[in-house]
Amino acid sequence: MKEILIFAGTTEGRVLSERLAAAKIFHTVCVATDYGEIVLKENDFATVHRGRMNAEEMIEWIEKGNYSVIVDATHPYAEIVTCNVRAAAKKCNIKYLRLKRNLDIVEKENIERFETTESCAKALENVHGNILLTTGSKELDVFCKCEDVRQRLYVRVLPGIESINACMKNGINGKQVIAMQGPFSELLNEAILKQYRIKCMVTKQSGQSGGYAEKIEACRRAGVKVYAIGHPIEYQGVSFEKVCHVLEEICNVKISCKPAFSIILAGMGMGDEKCLTKGVHDAIMNADIIIGSARIIEPYNPVIEKKSYYLAEQIIPYLKELAEREYFCRQLNIVILFSGDSGFYSGCTALYNALIQEKSYGTFDGDITVLPGISSVAYLASRIGESYDDALITSLHGKKIYNFQELVRTNKKIFLLTSGVEVINEIGKKLVHADYMNCEITVGYRLSYKDERIMKLTPKECLELKREGIYTCFIKNTKAKPVTLTHGMHDEEWVRSKVPMTKEEVREVCICKLRLSEGAVVYDIGSGTGSVSVEIARLSGKINVYAFEYRKEAVELTKLNRDRYGLDNMEIIESKAPHGFENIQVPTHVFIGGTGGNMYYILDKLYEMNSKIRIVMTAVTMETVCKIENWLSQHRVTDLETVQMQINRVNNTAGYHFLKAENPIWIYTFGFYGGLSEIR
Repeated sequence: MKEILIFAGTTEGRVLSERLAAAKIFHTVCVATDYGEIVLKENDFATVHRGRMNAEEMIEWIEKGNYSVIVDATHPYAEIVTCNVRAAAKKCNIKYLRLKRNLDIVEKENIERFETTESCAKALENVHGNILLTTGSKELDVFCKCEDVRQRLYVRVLPGIESINACMKNGINGKQVIAMQGPFSELLNEAILKQYRIKCMVTKQSGQSGGYAEKIEACRRAGVKVYAIGHPIEYQGVSFEKVCHVLEEICNVKISCKPAFSIILAGMGMGDEKCLTKGVHDAIMNADIIIGSARIIEPYNPVIEKKSYYLAEQIIPYLKELAEREYFCRQLNIVILFSGDSGFYSGCTALYNALIQEKSYGTFDGDITVLPGISSVAYLASRIGESYDDALITSLHGKKIYNFQELVRTNKKIFLLTSGVEVINEIGKKLVHADYMNCEITVGYRLSYKDERIMKLTPKECLELKREGIYTCFIKNTKAKPVTLTHGMHDEEWVRSKVPMTKEEVREVCICKLRLSEGAVVYDIGSGTGSVSVEIARLSGKINVYAFEYRKEAVELTKLNRDRYGLDNMEIIESKAPHGFENIQVPTHVFIGGTGGNMYYILDKLYEMNSKIRIVMTAVTMETVCKIENWLSQHRVTDLETVQMQINRVNNTAGYHFLKAENPIWIYTFGFYGGLSEIR
């Protein structure tokens, strides 16, 4: 079987070898130096030949092999090598492909251009101050001819024996040698410029994968002059993607041209580095790119860049932009940082799902990994000697506090994530209002940081707290009552007057027939004392209830009963239904206890809002029963159920037990069927 021969020497050549190996295509890679061999990843499909060859040696080498195509991926400035490779391919009658590097020029005011290395070296004699040379070791002797220039040179070369020997041969020693492998970020370039007090940087117009743009931008920010050696000949060739397509046709094997990303979504813990897990720490240290909120990423300097993004709407477009950058054809290590634990009230899950979907679209190849962190709840629990396996854990970070008094009333231990001091103030206010003055409150301020504070506060002291920052809160209520597993409140528990109220047994049956679930939006039309609304709102803070009532006395009673239980998920609409239906959530469930004469109008309006509403209606008088039956006979409904209830209470009078009958009541349950098309 014929192989592919690659003359490497650039990032593109190494990555091409990796892509061919991934496609299980056998190939040979020719590199000039030991270091060129070292940076190639070991694999079972690549044979590496090390050493420089002239044209005759190349021909001899090629004739010994069995090659179908030669890919020239040498450096754009290796003109002699390119001429030799092209000539050898022609002599051996083998297809030749020149892999072209993107050499787009970044135009900046601080750049002075030179056609040759010699002209640039001559111009350096008039430069005052230290000089950073980033053109490699091959032509180092040209820049060292002038002793004054040589003494002021700081040379950045690859960390290979040939490069170091070239520096020593030309009298570049000690701190003048910066042996590092790129790519180099703007931040790292700028740091080197400042560390060595550089006044002028010398570079070749090496294109995107050579880090040219990052050099230029770093010099602009540091106020350093740039001497750029331009390419002297027309640079021909085809793109990385085109080379892969040609090789696909020759080998009849699919070769991926998508950028390879290694994406790690990492939980940072509270924020201090000492709380990082070893896995997260290593991921950050190896990162090419770091993404996260400005506060989290501020201490870190990745190889390429960092971005202050934390929403999928920001991160996904950025990754698409990265995928279009030709010099990122190598694998990129991208680390996305989240505060706390990645799986604990974090945006990590949503972003993970978005990334998986984007990968399925073919935007990029690679792995997506999640690394957990230490949550502030776990940290605070350890600091105060409390367990959290038997506690309610919830987040108030950027959220409204729903039914907070109910949570405290029914839970002995609660851990709360908060967004700042205003949430602690609100907690204190609600506890004072509910008269839960004996609760033990522990507040952790800026946990894990040097100015960390852990405070035991009373509800009133929570109200007075002023210091801004991130807080985690623990509330202990030793007098908490067990949660009642069924709804059902006695009639005596309500604030009442002469306003009619749905009786206890009827109320419980009606609520059961609504078949509520979390996320339900419930309208209670004709709320009276608000008994149905309150009972429903107490079932879950994730149910939203709207109580409609137009009688002043009834509205006040509904407010009293709502506030008595601190129900933030219940809103009172002082209006005669269906007025007031506008500008609020669309209902999923409706209880109708009174219509004020607007029954037909209400039902028609409800259907316009949502044809899948579940409705429970009650009727006490025969007139109301007749109106309901008449409406039902004119409209199509589904799951219709009619129940007539008769409740009798037992009174003990003079030792005898007498039955006292309550008014019989009809309960209608139904949903709309398709539409309100009338049956004529």
